[in-house]
Amino acid sequence: MMNLKDILYKVTLNAVIGNTSVSIDDIHFDSRKIVENDVFVAVKGTVSDGHEFIDTAISQGATVIVCEVLPKNNVAGVTYVEVENSSMALAIMASNYYGNPSENLKLIGVTGTNGKTTIASLLYQLFKNAGYKVGLLSTVKIMVDNKTYQATHTTPDSLTINRYLKEMNDEGVEFCFMEVSSHGIHQNRTEGLHFEGGIFTNLSHDHLDYHETFAEYRDVKKRFFDQLPTTAFALVNTDDKNGEIMVQNTKAKKITYALKGYANYKAQILENQFSGLLLKVNDSEVWTRLIGNFNAYNILAIFATAELLGLEKVEVLRLISELESVAGRFQYVISDDKITAIVDYAHTPDALKNVLETINSIRTKNEELITVVGCGGNRDKTKRPKMGHIASALSTKVIFTSDNPRNEHPEAIIEDVEAGVEPQNFKKVISITDRKQAIKTACQMAQSNDIILIAGKGHETYQEISGERFDFDDFKIVREFLKQLQK
Repeated sequence: MMNLKDILYKVTLNAVIGNTSVSIDDIHFDSRKIVENDVFVAVKGTVSDGHEFIDTAISQGATVIVCEVLPKNNVAGVTYVEVENSSMALAIMASNYYGNPSENLKLIGVTGTNGKTTIASLLYQLFKNAGYKVGLLSTVKIMVDNKTYQATHTTPDSLTINRYLKEMNDEGVEFCFMEVSSHGIHQNRTEGLHFEGGIFTNLSHDHLDYHETFAEYRDVKKRFFDQLPTTAFALVNTDDKNGEIMVQNTKAKKITYALKGYANYKAQILENQFSGLLLKVNDSEVWTRLIGNFNAYNILAIFATAELLGLEKVEVLRLISELESVAGRFQYVISDDKITAIVDYAHTPDALKNVLETINSIRTKNEELITVVGCGGNRDKTKRPKMGHIASALSTKVIFTSDNPRNEHPEAIIEDVEAGVEPQNFKKVISITDRKQAIKTACQMAQSNDIILIAGKGHETYQEISGERFDFDDFKIVREFLKQLQK
């Protein structure tokens, strides 16, 4: 039980009707969760508007309503709080309600199109191996030191974030690494959080179904850095031209990393093989089991962050050499017949290009590179032909298939992908709607030393078709088919 006045601390109020010195039990933005003596925050979402459920919330026992538009008729005994922005108010209230837990640990936010999950997850792994109690808020999972929870969004809602951060406080967690998505920033889910640092990976074509233009997508990401305090660091990849834009207005200490240009943290790839990378980071060499140019950037960001958070350079290099790849990120298996199958989450044109270029830079060109790829339904349609173009241009054979069709017709999505294939690559391409059948066909086509890339779903253990989720794990499926073919 808390006093409403304390929960509203730092929230910009337009008007108040009723008493703010009342005690409340809980905060919700979902009217279905409201019980006696709760606060209901009416948030305008992308699908529904919480203002339409104010009466329902009151009938279920809400004693406080926080909203952007006051109802015409007020109910006696209910306190109404009018705010400029409900989602922003919710985030600040959530932080206050849970005792501002982000201030009691070192919270690092990772944002960008690609690399967020890998960097956040590997930083969790590195600091854990260094002997610290660590938290992780990622697309793949949420970790409160050794406890694992299922993740539902890249950036959870602000109540969920603060609830986990409070649990981390209770467990004595010192560091927390968090993926910060453009959706999360745009919907103010990270408002009210105290960040020790922010990392920018890169920016490429994604989420243009949500953000209307690339400039809007970029500016939303930038807002995260604009809000960092002077005590924080802003670590940005300056090989991406958007890196400089991210920190134009930041108050945080600017730190740069790059493989090509001048930066505070520099890396050079000395060896690039399927077994790993040998890198020269600033003046030191380090071997890592991670593969490819894009992982050289990830390792560089991890090295810089660990140093900025106070770890000794020699220890950081040792810990990097022990890191294991993240599920569904360039995860590979080699069959007895010497067929290499790689599963990767690459679901944007840039990520797919990175993975295919990495494989091509390592392979001898005497073997086939068979790519199985699709695009998700009810998402950014403009990237589909680009994915088709990249897959067909950079592979020797391609099977277009379903990803998560959701509520779209799988064949219509595949047609959009096929539209990007240039005439000289037509003969490389076949389409198989059923993803499991597509993976099986790739395994049957492959011969000794060939490489199969299964892109798009990575760590996901489901496939979403017509609003239903079915068990589906790319890595398990390809491993099983390769075993069967060996018999």
